[in-house]
Amino acid sequence: MIVRRARLRDAPGIAAVHIEAWQSAYAGILPSGYLADLSLPRLAQFYGRAIATGAGVYVAADPDVRGFATAGRARSPLAEGEIETLYVLDDWRERGLGRRLLTAAGGWLHSRGCRSAFLWVLRDNPNRWFYERLGGRPAAMSQVGVAGQLVPQVAYVWDPIGRLLAATPQQRS
Repeated sequence: MIVRRARLRDAPGIAAVHIEAWQSAYAGILPSGYLADLSLPRLAQFYGRAIATGAGVYVAADPDVRGFATAGRARSPLAEGEIETLYVLDDWRERGLGRRLLTAAGGWLHSRGCRSAFLWVLRDNPNRWFYERLGGRPAAMSQVGVAGQLVPQVAYVWDPIGRLLAATPQQRS
């Protein structure tokens, strides 16, 4: 399994991972109708545009896409860079792919001068512990509108960004 910059031809695979990961992680958190209606063509177009513009999009592939991460300049004052998405298919979790994707996206941010990074995760996401194990520090809470409802989310910060780049799993306490 390799982690590399995404190519345009990866966009449909990225979209498929996005949909499957959301349907798995957010079942019971987000409305089932919303999850069922996620659009592969729309998401593939969205990720294709991101890849084409040179955004920080990374995939874990073998050659099919099994996970991906995206990164960009922060949309919030919490840090300079933001990990916008990180999803790995359930069958490929617990193999280090999430950590490798997260650090690849962090490296991309660092190469663009970001000295800190953060990400938002839904508060009720059962996989939230992953970010804490990799040294993310809970720094803020907010709500995001999804499918017409407000959903609580938590921001995890790595400051300095070197903490993210050196991330190795820590034992859960």
